[in-house]
Amino acid sequence: MNRSILISVLLAASSLAACDKPTVVNVPAPVAVPGPAGPQGASGTPGSDGSKGDPGKTGESTTVIVTPPASAPAN
Repeated sequence: MNRSILISVLLAASSLAACDKPTVVNVPAPVAVPGPAGPQGASGTPGSDGSKGDPGKTGESTTVIVTPPASAPAN
């Protein structure tokens, strides 16, 4: 008899504890707002020209590669 009362009390306590659900609060994420533009930086120095490579040889193959024409943009 004592064990059945003890088991029923433990079962009731665990079932009541399972019903306790905490409230979930969703916090919206902060939205980044861009600030004003800063001053323009100084222009860079021009780069130097690279060295030129050796001229290529003419090919001995008769393979012709034909590329398709560019398609018109869709509206």
